Amino acid sequence: MTFWSTAMLVWVAAGARVGRVLVKPATTARVAIVVAVAAVALGATVAVPEIALAIDNLRPHGLRSGLLSDGVVVSAWLAFVTATSVVAAAAWPVVSRRNLRQIATVIYAGGTTAVAIALSWSYTFGWLLVAAGAIFVVVTGLRNLDWTTLGRGIAIYTAGTALVGGLAMLQVRRALVDEPRAPAGQPAWGWQAWEIAALLVAFGAVWIVVELWVRARVLLSRIRSLHRLMVGRFPEVVAHDQTGTSTQLRASDQVAQIMDALYLQSGGGVELAAAGTPPAALPEHAERVARWARNPLGDIVIDARWIAPPEGVSPRGWVQAIARAYESTAGAHSEQAVR
Repeated sequence: MTFWSTAMLVWVAAGARVGRVLVKPATTARVAIVVAVAAVALGATVAVPEIALAIDNLRPHGLRSGLLSDGVVVSAWLAFVTATSVVAAAAWPVVSRRNLRQIATVIYAGGTTAVAIALSWSYTFGWLLVAAGAIFVVVTGLRNLDWTTLGRGIAIYTAGTALVGGLAMLQVRRALVDEPRAPAGQPAWGWQAWEIAALLVAFGAVWIVVELWVRARVLLSRIRSLHRLMVGRFPEVVAHDQTGTSTQLRASDQVAQIMDALYLQSGGGVELAAAGTPPAALPEHAERVARWARNPLGDIVIDARWIAPPEGVSPRGWVQAIARAYESTAGAHSEQAVR
């Protein structure tokens, strides 16, 4: 069952990458990622014992166990390292957008040649090339690691590629010492590790999409009460002709709507001497704006200087800070209302 689940998850990741290419410009790197993940999905699918056995029995009298299915698997992983090498090449300073397409053509031609040689001569040679390609990808990935959404995706993808490279080297070693192959219809050697590698690559490929979606959902949840309050007071900040949008766009729209409503409530840019200068401390600043947003007719006076995001803070981060302060002051406001 895990074979089928792994194949399904990797195919879902490949579909997600296809969707990203359809909604964004189909650059050389984006298309290469689609090819790489689809190749991993093919390798994971053929690794299913029942499918491998069916492939080996395509001819009427069948083929020797693993003769064809093993060739499809090594070809799939060669396609993976080939396509990923295109993406890795784009990350090197000597490569520009102008010459990336030409370099990609050369890399794809080399990968196609490698597949042809592996199928016609030696699967072991194919695994050796898989290991070599994985080393190039891992070195490039390690050079581009950082603690960002993209960096975390690269780290996961690189970890999966490193595992692929290690497994490919072990495949070469097994071939050199003439280790026996698994019986027909049985899982191939190291199948658990290959599944983990496939899932890491697939998850790394879609990490950006997943993390941005999760962060947008969290943001929408945090600002829901504040957004409902401000939009209720100033419905004109909402464009009523908006159709259904993605979660990320909806989150960005609601942040902008809250900022616009706060600005309108503050007087539309009028500076008030009674408002004073906003404090440097972000929590104190956000708490005062939140209290004023809840009760603009109270003792707190706010002008446009208080509404603008503090230096070094994005509008999204600023609205989240106000929303957190808004929720934390809800209890105090209720007590005052009772009194």
